[in-house]
Amino acid sequence: MKNFLHQGDCLPFLESLPAARVDALITDPPYASGGLHIGSKNRSTSEKYQNNDTVRKYPEFTGDHRDQRAHLRWMTLWLSECLRVMKDGAPICLFTDWRQLPLTTDALQVAGFTWRGIAVWDKGEGVRPQMGRFRNQAEYIVWGSKGDMPLARDVGVLRGVYKEVVKQKDKFHITGKPTDLMRDLIKICTPGGLILDPFAGSGSTLLAAELEGYDWLGCELSEEYKTIALERLAQEH
Repeated sequence: MKNFLHQGDCLPFLESLPAARVDALITDPPYASGGLHIGSKNRSTSEKYQNNDTVRKYPEFTGDHRDQRAHLRWMTLWLSECLRVMKDGAPICLFTDWRQLPLTTDALQVAGFTWRGIAVWDKGEGVRPQMGRFRNQAEYIVWGSKGDMPLARDVGVLRGVYKEVVKQKDKFHITGKPTDLMRDLIKICTPGGLILDPFAGSGSTLLAAELEGYDWLGCELSEEYKTIALERLAQEH
């Protein structure tokens, strides 16, 4: 199975996949970090993440309300299934923010992956400035591999810091990542390999894979976002 986007919960989908099939896992799961207390965490995703000056309104997404213990348990469940479906030595990249950075590194290792480092996405200086505070202008990519990761793979040296601003014409999800960012990031996968994204959202990872000549496999819980992702992919054909 390749170049297929499933609509539904990622756990049953991952359980249905054969073992040792995937060459790289690159995904942007819900962070569950929009608020420090249960009341703020349970707000809608548009309330938590959509700026008031944003013209476009995006569909809501689920799974962003868990407390720390529930989020760690959930991350470990699906990451353990991802470990099974990945080939030995395959890389994994997980987006996260500053609040969930420690938890994400824990979940990666609890699931059985080897943690190898953190890359940075610099979103630029226009992101939510607050007087007297450091700008929250970065998000993070926790990365590792399934066991040993040979240096002899046909992959060059990748950047440790990616500077890409979010452009409205390229934004189709409340927390969507720039396509150009994903086109660079997925190059950690061996050329022509199969890239898995269990949280496809508006399809940025899948589109980047398509544009760069990789095969892809995705899952998205929201029917609205699945439709958006497929429309974006169709425009490339």
